[in-house]
Amino acid sequence: MSFSGSVPSDSEAGLAAALADPLRGFIRYLASEKRHSRHTCANYEDDIRRFGDWVAGSQGRSEWRDMTSHDLRRYVAVLSRAGLGGRSIARHLSAVRRFYDYLLREHLATDNPVLDVRAPKAGRRLPRVADVDQLSHLLDASPDDPLETRDLSMFELLYSSGLRLSELAGLDLESVDRRGGEVRVLGKGGKERILPVGRRALEALEQWLAARPALADERERALFVSRRGERLSNRSIQSRLRRWGVKNGADQTLHPHLLRHSFASHMLESSGDLRAVQELLGHADISTTQIYTHLDYQHLAKVYDQSHPRARRGRKSDDTKI
Repeated sequence: MSFSGSVPSDSEAGLAAALADPLRGFIRYLASEKRHSRHTCANYEDDIRRFGDWVAGSQGRSEWRDMTSHDLRRYVAVLSRAGLGGRSIARHLSAVRRFYDYLLREHLATDNPVLDVRAPKAGRRLPRVADVDQLSHLLDASPDDPLETRDLSMFELLYSSGLRLSELAGLDLESVDRRGGEVRVLGKGGKERILPVGRRALEALEQWLAARPALADERERALFVSRRGERLSNRSIQSRLRRWGVKNGADQTLHPHLLRHSFASHMLESSGDLRAVQELLGHADISTTQIYTHLDYQHLAKVYDQSHPRARRGRKSDDTKI
């Protein structure tokens, strides 16, 4: 990747000795004292050499100690113009920041110009959600054996109540109030909350509880158990959900958080009640829940583009001269 205002990379031109020698010392320090892998050392070297090209080229500097925080902010702008995202820029800055810590230790710099420089905020990735009809198709599939009866019960509960994977795995027999249609879960930070359980999930739970005694000892309190009668692990739940998706023709890889995301998005789309969805998900901060409003808007925008008689025509006319 070439940067605006940069000079040829070190592989072509080579850094001046005053810049290259400290960098070689830093890489030796990472490898011998910090015991970093060869791959990690190579990544640090690539990032700092790229920075060194810019220092020597655009800035005309021959000493690392000459750089200022203002220069580093200019470098962030160069990276941004080159198309790097917030996370990539943050990685570059982290490498340079650590390099300057080394230079300070070796008395090759008087301060660390990166300390007050931050990368632009990275855009939050929107979680993927499953289509309502596809989920209905997957959850309507009939189990073939007791283990699949258990699996269907777990997946219905994940989607019905928006549980986290760890919350599902931690459920005990007494966690579910079948008469009241509720489940008591222990969330992040040890916070307990009570959630409603839908009719279809309750029906699936009844079928599983009828099959469970054949697998679990009476002393086992875990709601969902393995073939050996032990509490089912997080990894096993993930594996079984992927298996269920493949077997029943899902067009995307199924995982527990996909069902939680789908629960949140579908609830918000139907109710519009952000506070209620926040409580159901157990989010401490409503800003975490607000990401689902963006998902809802994307859905509405797609429907608009496909349905409005003048939507596409209007966009095509943007280039029309008046």
